[in-house]
Amino acid sequence: VQLVESGGGLVQPGGSLRLSCAASGLTFSTYDMSWYRQASGKERELVAVITSAGGSTNYADAVKGRFTIYRDNAKKMVYLQMNSLKPEDTAVYYCNGLRRIGVSTVRYWGQGTQVTVSS
Repeated sequence: VQLVESGGGLVQPGGSLRLSCAASGLTFSTYDMSWYRQASGKERELVAVITSAGGSTNYADAVKGRFTIYRDNAKKMVYLQMNSLKPEDTAVYYCNGLRRIGVSTVRYWGQGTQVTVSS
């Protein structure tokens, strides 16, 4: 299983970026997909989640109204559109896939992509 993030980089405050996560080796359409982030010296936190069929999304309060998560199950891709970026959005962003099978949970992580918001 591989989750490969791309699209990170340096952007000025107020700017936009779109992160992409390409999945392989799993039945993508059966996984809830999420974006997490981890700033330097801080714990990893959930940013946004989308259910397996894409019917429901949820966001951290800090990004509501600015970030949008969406997916393309045919392409096995999940995206995070980030608008109105702030310096506090600076972090490594990770793609995560989660599937619950009975009482078990299967979870996969990508390697992360750095987002830096700075003037």
